[in-house]
Amino acid sequence: MSYDLIFLLEEPSIKSVLEILLPKILPENFSYKLIPHEGKQDLARSIPTKIKAFQFSPSTKFVIVHDQDSHNCKSLKEELLKICRKSGKEDVLIRIICHELESWFLGDLAAIEKAYNLRPRGLSQKQNQQKFRDPDKLNSAKHELKKLVGEYYAGTHSKKIAPYLSLTNNKSHSFQVFINGMKKLV
Repeated sequence: MSYDLIFLLEEPSIKSVLEILLPKILPENFSYKLIPHEGKQDLARSIPTKIKAFQFSPSTKFVIVHDQDSHNCKSLKEELLKICRKSGKEDVLIRIICHELESWFLGDLAAIEKAYNLRPRGLSQKQNQQKFRDPDKLNSAKHELKKLVGEYYAGTHSKKIAPYLSLTNNKSHSFQVFINGMKKLV
């Protein structure tokens, strides 16, 4: 089967979020497949195989979504692009989440508030505090999120928060770069 877009994702929780966000961004007639991996090494090993598997469909575009974690963003992006080029695909959109998926959630505290059924404006009024104005700068957004809500499991809670994420009012720069990248692709 052929697709317009193939998403190669570092982890399953990114898939959970994109399953909810992409229908809001991509045209209805756009076909895509989300392929999660079990971490960085699994994704890096998988890229050549997946690119070769879809060589029969040269119009299929690839998008790689990867957490930055402790890597240098530009080096990581270049490293992934190098793997793609070696595999025969030059035009791959690579989006790095700074530093981890939870930064996207902290960029929209109102979404967390709704997902956890918290008191309205209780958490979201903190959005203009320094650390939440630019959550991509936090080294451990996951830890920060746990401090705010008490309990957070990426696999479960990412599905719970994603439906409430605003596509336009998210303070995470890497979230906005991802959204804009998707809009340019279509």
